[in-house]
Amino acid sequence: MPNPDELLVAISTMVESEHSNQMSLTVVVGGAVITGRLAPEAVWRERVSEVLKDSDRLGPFSDVFTTEATERGPDTGEPPTHLHFHLARILQGTTAIPETGGMYRVAIADVSAWTVGDFSYSDH
Repeated sequence: MPNPDELLVAISTMVESEHSNQMSLTVVVGGAVITGRLAPEAVWRERVSEVLKDSDRLGPFSDVFTTEATERGPDTGEPPTHLHFHLARILQGTTAIPETGGMYRVAIADVSAWTVGDFSYSDH
């Protein structure tokens, strides 16, 4: 999207300002379908840092995520530019990758379609 969807920006701003991680969203980005819950950027960064810190090989990268956020957000008066998903999955065929959910960062400007809610597969 050359001009980010105003509703999607409003949802992201609300997630950031209320520090809520209860908003479920599904987006299409570059043909990929990503579904999960949005998290405030600071919470997302902290969680990614924790995961990296526990890794022998990736531990040094954890500091990148603990530095001050350079993204725009409610504290700067500028709208968010990215969605921060946690417990998210990429939907492909009849499977979701990863099954347990991952941490994804998506540029709002790259979202071509979206809907409120989290999709999952059922064997029934």
